Amino acid sequence: MAALGKTKRKAGFIPLTIIFVLFIIFLYGPTATIAILSFQGPEGGLTFPMNGVSLHWFRQLFEEQQVGDFGGSLTRSILLGIAVMLCTAVFSLLAGLAYRRSFKGGNVLFYLTLVSLILPSILISLGIGIMFDRIGFSPAWYSSAFGAHLTWTLPFGLLIMFAVFNRFNKSYEAAAIDMGATAWQTFRLVVFPLILPSLIGVCLFGFTLSYDEFARTLMTAGTFNTLPLEIYGMTTNVTTPVLYALGTLTTLFSFTLISAALIAIWAVRKSRARKAPTGV
Repeated sequence: MAALGKTKRKAGFIPLTIIFVLFIIFLYGPTATIAILSFQGPEGGLTFPMNGVSLHWFRQLFEEQQVGDFGGSLTRSILLGIAVMLCTAVFSLLAGLAYRRSFKGGNVLFYLTLVSLILPSILISLGIGIMFDRIGFSPAWYSSAFGAHLTWTLPFGLLIMFAVFNRFNKSYEAAAIDMGATAWQTFRLVVFPLILPSLIGVCLFGFTLSYDEFARTLMTAGTFNTLPLEIYGMTTNVTTPVLYALGTLTTLFSFTLISAALIAIWAVRKSRARKAPTGV
């Protein structure tokens, strides 16, 4: 009887499992290696074997460096990422609402928005940098780089919101209107709670794409580097595990951000399920 309860695995299960495990090792192996080497002792180097184990290089990150500005570049990347995230979320939501009805020139505007995904990022960065120079403004991380990042994050946000509203059941809105709700009340109490998990996803996309963007920042950041540019500069100047410690911290920050977004989505869905009326 016990044998009858066992499910026979398909012939390709073991080879596919091996391929999947190798892919995971290939994907996360370098990150794990950097994380391990970042715990080298004070006399440690950039390769194995490790010379002691300590938090020395993590402490070095927050001290004055001969080369690089970790604290300033991290602050600039976070502020830029938050600004890009908010604008991406707002504009994507407004565009998603606008495209629920057809309007003249809508298709042209849509395809023009997607063009920035096709063009090489370095060309967009170069074009925006040259444009700022021609009109007499110095490129800066909070102006030209901000616009360059939006050309990268907005198309993703728009595609997500278009997919959400294409699947949205309009009968919920009709029911709210039949019960006397205004257009604003319908959006605030019905539409927005339903699309909130997807909007959190747009925010996550906007922040992470901006936070680690290199090519579109290269010609537009101006005098002060963002974190990706600072890391690139440190690879040519820093020859200590402090660079590995920086990579480990930024990786932990990324995973923390993703975890926070997943928890927020879970909390929204749980709150919605708690408020939903139960059938008798």
